Amino acid sequence: MRGDDRPARVEDVHELAQGMPHVTVEYGKSGNAVYQVGRKSFVFFRTPRPDAGDPATGERYPDVIVFWVPSESDKEALVQDRASPFFTTPHFNGHRSVLVRACRLGELTLRELTEVVQDAWLSQASRRRGEAWLRDHPAADPQVPPHRS
Repeated sequence: MRGDDRPARVEDVHELAQGMPHVTVEYGKSGNAVYQVGRKSFVFFRTPRPDAGDPATGERYPDVIVFWVPSESDKEALVQDRASPFFTTPHFNGHRSVLVRACRLGELTLRELTEVVQDAWLSQASRRRGEAWLRDHPAADPQVPPHRS
């Protein structure tokens, strides 16, 4: 098994997000990490909220991670497959992001998680930063146009 084919881990989310250029990390009141580029969040670890919980018990999920996506169609592509670890809630209707529970990250390979984090960063980075990063990383998936701001 190649290294990028191994199951993804929570530590990988932190490493990948911090590894993108111009990233700052803010911390919420609960110490949850919020990764930003140009003061715009692209990955954040969410505190337990009533909209994301176990349907049988109502217990709030304590391990939700939010990833920005380039478009609503990208969001739909990630959440439409019920077997996928990605999901959304009505709270995120109209928001270009998907959620995943940390306990399900292992259903993704490191390569898949890398693409999700890179796409999240590209969706929030300025056009100039996004284009520069894509020039420096020609093997990266160029399907995500840099954010226009």
